[in-house]
Amino acid sequence: MKAVYLARHGQTEWNVEGRKQGRLDSPLTPEGLAQVRRNARLIGKEEVDAIYASLLGRAYTTAEVFATALGLPLHVLDDLSEVDHGEWSGLTTAEVEAGWPGQLLVRQRAKYDFRFPGGESYADADGRAGRALAEVARSGARRPLLVSHEMIGRMLLKQLGVPDALARSQPSDVFYRVTIGDQGIVVETL
Repeated sequence: MKAVYLARHGQTEWNVEGRKQGRLDSPLTPEGLAQVRRNARLIGKEEVDAIYASLLGRAYTTAEVFATALGLPLHVLDDLSEVDHGEWSGLTTAEVEAGWPGQLLVRQRAKYDFRFPGGESYADADGRAGRALAEVARSGARRPLLVSHEMIGRMLLKQLGVPDALARSQPSDVFYRVTIGDQGIVVETL
């Protein structure tokens, strides 16, 4: 692959409320739909040759807009689904702290290996990200767009060789172009 484009779904109602989504879903807000349309116009200037998306509604809805704008078919990959937040899904940070005192600090200190109660860790999701990228590479796509979520997006960046992947955030109103070439890995925010 010459370049990989990574897009996060548009802003959701739960993003606004500060709720952890994980594998649960929340509809896009009007602002989220505006973000998606803006990104679709921008991605239309790129040479994307394939689109892959998480099966979760917020990412799939986002990817449908991109697919229509680019005139490309949409392929679903379950491995692009968000990190499973388990028992924390749907909860705010305050609710997590009340129910699991001190666990947010534990997670902060060991972010990669911390497994959400009844859910996944970044380490678990890292394997899924690798499988997703391998499947996309096997398809022959040279400049694919992957529409997913912030946390699995970090693991996609890690799998692509981005050293600070775990520290990066990906707002809903941008997408990344990751170029793989002679100069190494270049990540651009578009």
